[in-house]
Amino acid sequence: QVQLVDSGGGPVQAGGSLRLSCAVFGYPYSYYYMAWFRQALGQEREGVAGINSDGSTNYADSVKGRFTITEDNAKNTLYLQINSLNTEETARYYCAAGPTARTAKQGRGALRDIFRYKYWGQGTQVTVSS
Repeated sequence: QVQLVDSGGGPVQAGGSLRLSCAVFGYPYSYYYMAWFRQALGQEREGVAGINSDGSTNYADSVKGRFTITEDNAKNTLYLQINSLNTEETARYYCAAGPTARTAKQGRGALRDIFRYKYWGQGTQVTVSS
């Protein structure tokens, strides 16, 4: 049984940065496509960053250049460095694990296919104030 535990959220001023963490228990995360999603109040959950088992990464256009997804193999932990936050990015951020993307095209589409993810963290709240 895979368990994901999100942490690192909190209050931050616009323009600020945070690093979110996702600890993975029960199975080496390197077997999965790992992703970060976010969901603002009243909005649909959207994918923002993903990393495949081969290390290739994908980002939503809205976060390219500001968000960075990384992994620490020794700690079985996934990270999301988020910079230059704006108030519209206030949301609950979730990590998720799904099957490995077998092609580059599949990897690019992984952030738009919420139903491919079998395991989810509990989420961590990021609140951006002006």
